[in-house]
Amino acid sequence: MATNSEPAIEASGLVKVFGATRAVDGVDLVVPTDGVFGFLGPNGAGKTTTIRVLATLSPPDGGTARVFGHDVVRDAHRVRERISLTGQFASMDEELTGFENLTILARLLGFTRARARVRADELLDGFGLAEAGGRTVKTYSGGMRRRLDIAASIIVSPDLLFLDEPTTGLDPRSRNQVWDIVRALAREGTTVLLTTQYLDEADQLADRLAVIDHGRIIAEGTPAQLKASVGAATVQVRVLDPARRSEAGRLLADALGTPVRTGSDETALSARADDPGRASIALAGLTRAGIDLTTFALGHPSLDEVFLALTGHRAETDTDADQEKAA
Repeated sequence: MATNSEPAIEASGLVKVFGATRAVDGVDLVVPTDGVFGFLGPNGAGKTTTIRVLATLSPPDGGTARVFGHDVVRDAHRVRERISLTGQFASMDEELTGFENLTILARLLGFTRARARVRADELLDGFGLAEAGGRTVKTYSGGMRRRLDIAASIIVSPDLLFLDEPTTGLDPRSRNQVWDIVRALAREGTTVLLTTQYLDEADQLADRLAVIDHGRIIAEGTPAQLKASVGAATVQVRVLDPARRSEAGRLLADALGTPVRTGSDETALSARADDPGRASIALAGLTRAGIDLTTFALGHPSLDEVFLALTGHRAETDTDADQEKAA
């Protein structure tokens, strides 16, 4: 494993161009050794393209990047000795069993036949796949495939693991299982660079975050530091009657003097409270109007509010998604 004396990643002025599009536009990034570093942004922001450059899969068009002190262009083979990558899509052979997939990969990595079988069994057991190990991968659920993908990435324990959107499309239970795996890897000494567009995922897992939008890093820090940077409390409301949400939104906006946001929950409203003292005025106004609430809370801003404040749009969007997928 790596020592703590050097960063896992150092990038300076990193650029990657596709035609007229600068998918990565001067990224400066330092990822410390150990723990989970979150790379947060919407689809098309440049996350996957940056990862491909750092993992030596795509050469940069400008700037420099070093992984554990090794240049990703000049010392690509040294970088590859220290890293592993789990991409957005399952990479297993669906006609083989989970055990066969892991055994073959272990053999390709130089394990003896006996040791490869032992390592496959260890990983299947550790990732909760022991009972499914003898089944073909095409019978696996999405969550099982993601766990198998990550298991394949650590047949030889890497110093640095790139996890690119590991929970996209998973149900809540499978997401939590993947989160537990990420935490365990970090505890065991692997540095994890996690790309995600999910604010709650970044909040749950990352020790530090870099926020990327349109190919540029726009903020960096711990989740708490980024939330504090917004400098305001947040009022969160749920109305009992969804038909009165619009009316409640107008009253909140008038009382707080800030825009009110709505989400997919037809009863929910939230707004920034630049003056937390006005929250009581807002509550009184809703009460006078006879609008019953199931929730009224004043708290710290979420990472969603942070991202919205930094970029003017939410993180979980499909903006320029095709650009990043093509990269």
